[in-house]
Amino acid sequence: MSQTTFSGKRNAGLLSVENRRKATWALFLLPALLIYLTFMAVPLFDSLRLSLYTGQGYTPTQFVGFQNYIDLFTNPLWREKFFGAVRHTFIFFGIHMLVQNSLGLLFANLLSSNFKGRNFFRTIIFTPATLSVLVVGFLWTLILNPNWGAVNKILIGVGLREWALPWLGRESLALPVISLTSVWQWVGMPTVMFLAGLMGISDELLEAARMDGASEWDLFWKIKLPLLKPIIGIVAILTFVDNFNAFDVIYAMAGAKGEPSYSTDLLATLFYRTGIAGEHPVGIPNMGMGAAIAAVTFFILMSGVLLWLYLSRRGAEEA
Repeated sequence: MSQTTFSGKRNAGLLSVENRRKATWALFLLPALLIYLTFMAVPLFDSLRLSLYTGQGYTPTQFVGFQNYIDLFTNPLWREKFFGAVRHTFIFFGIHMLVQNSLGLLFANLLSSNFKGRNFFRTIIFTPATLSVLVVGFLWTLILNPNWGAVNKILIGVGLREWALPWLGRESLALPVISLTSVWQWVGMPTVMFLAGLMGISDELLEAARMDGASEWDLFWKIKLPLLKPIIGIVAILTFVDNFNAFDVIYAMAGAKGEPSYSTDLLATLFYRTGIAGEHPVGIPNMGMGAAIAAVTFFILMSGVLLWLYLSRRGAEEA
């Protein structure tokens, strides 16, 4: 047998093994792909299709093209509530981004130190994230009750009666208070992610910086924070996506209408009232308009994610 023939058979055998390996990976991925297509991709495209129709109930049949989108942005009946929900959603996200993630970074930096009882504090910080959002919402609604809630009772007891306010009854207070309640529950998530990043930083690098006279403040700003930039980006995009889909905490603490006077209304609650529950007093779902609201929310999310990917890639290329 010639050397050329032997090499050809050997290459064919290697290709056969590689093809079998690829086929095996495809079989492993197939169930996940089918689940994704069934529960994610198909509903998404069907929602985009429904946004081009109108009619009462859950099966709109009258094709209207982009009229639902035009009404959403121009019709006074929809425009005010829609842009109000967009504004409130950005405020909700902004509070989580600034307060939750900043506290998460602070807690992670403290918990990365070696001190007695740090495992206990790690557990305490993460425990609220294991609770049901509805349970947390109802619990804090009771705590913030203006008449007999614990917060106002404590404030009155320490002589701060003027600070005993209807926390969920004022339009200027309700959204920040609910946002901070959500921050209290979920601050453990960025804490865990930042802590994992800090634990991955080499101790030798930190010790070398300390030997050169760097303070703990210098270590954080000049070494730890720059090395955490990839994780900060991931936490930011997860916060963005999660908060633009927020519904349950608002529903638990302010109802589907975002009381008082729609001051806590988010895109998710607006979609729920429009496309599923039906707006009071009619109470008839408008699935076409609800699908249009969902589609706009999706495009906002997609724009934010694509912007983050672009900025992160450009930053990596510059580095």
